[in-house]
Amino acid sequence: MQVHLNELAALRIEGRPRGITSVCSAHPIVLRAALRHGRQHESTVLIEATCNQVNHLGGYTAMTPSSFASLVRKIAVEEGCPEHLVVLGGDHLGPNPWRDRPAEEAMAEAEKMVAAYVDAGFRKIHLDASMGCKGEPVALDDETTAHRAARLAVVAEERARAAGGAMPVYVIGTEVPPPGGADHALGTIEPTTAAAARVTIDVHRRVFGNAGLQEAFTRAIGLVVQPGVEFGNHNVIRYDHSKIDELRSVLADEPQFVFEAHSTDYQGTRPLTALVEDGFPILKVGPELTFVLREALYALDAIASDLLPDYGQRPLYAAMEELMLDQPGNWSRHYHGTDGKRRWLRHYSLSDRIRYYWTSPEAQNAVRRLYEALRGQAVPLPLFWQHMPAARDFADAPLDPEQVLVWRVTRSLADYHAACGVGKD
Repeated sequence: MQVHLNELAALRIEGRPRGITSVCSAHPIVLRAALRHGRQHESTVLIEATCNQVNHLGGYTAMTPSSFASLVRKIAVEEGCPEHLVVLGGDHLGPNPWRDRPAEEAMAEAEKMVAAYVDAGFRKIHLDASMGCKGEPVALDDETTAHRAARLAVVAEERARAAGGAMPVYVIGTEVPPPGGADHALGTIEPTTAAAARVTIDVHRRVFGNAGLQEAFTRAIGLVVQPGVEFGNHNVIRYDHSKIDELRSVLADEPQFVFEAHSTDYQGTRPLTALVEDGFPILKVGPELTFVLREALYALDAIASDLLPDYGQRPLYAAMEELMLDQPGNWSRHYHGTDGKRRWLRHYSLSDRIRYYWTSPEAQNAVRRLYEALRGQAVPLPLFWQHMPAARDFADAPLDPEQVLVWRVTRSLADYHAACGVGKD
């Protein structure tokens, strides 16, 4: 049964909680796995792009909202995933990419970005104007944040009406620490307090009402809060159900809302299921999916090295190491310690900052060479047992490397799918 975003709160109230996985990645293999999985299970495929990743100026993927949407739709067609199953979302839409500029200048860019997202067909919009701009505090108060969010909602409403069709649904609030994982080993993460969650909702409701956005606010379905989960470079803080009794009480007084949980990567099925049961039915995942993609690529790299004398010794790993050393901007501020420690973090950190490099020509050439080396090869079972034991079913038959990668990402998606189907009808 397909579950829609605007049904999540009602299902929770009825005692039939269900969830939706939010896939936050622009990697084509991850997108293919998500869309194939959605088609196979006839479930909603929610795919989200962040403001830094995709925006009207290109973002770090060099994709605009329109080009990102086109990529998703192209792969959906290839995978036979029906259009009605696919939902596009914009995450942390606000001035964050331009926060080094004065607020007015940054907000002007944010307005253009929101317009581009809505024009491209994105209909789940996370409004996040909580970050300070030049000369402002790092984190803004609820009043300022809400006024800026309302300003962006005006743009979204106008562009959606002009386009016709469905109007956006909104998510408000933000989580701390920042999305994408922390840079250090973590001890504990305290959940958002119930008082803070209530203030965020109350202030946004009042500000939106004063701006003539009462009807738009009825489509605010979610609040981003910190449920006490996070991952750093080295470790994962797992969900502790006992810590959110007070926070969960907020939903009893706010029946239109559910909570949206960010940084749920690496939690596993049981904690994810508990999150959905406790009112966090929107589960965002990103780095885990590219982490396991890299895991599979490196396993195939090792298999090819052992199987094919002319392939060389782990050339994909070597190419990625050379690339990251040559272009350290995406990892150097986040990985610290000895040379040896930074080396393994570059490749194996849970924050998976290697994901920023897969679109580079050097990385694509190395992956292409791996594909060409292994495509059609019959890999002996002992090599899979050595380098990727769970993939043993691919042994002793002509290999399609891309299908191994899709399979590996799908294994992580299956944890989320199981959690989201709590108490299936």
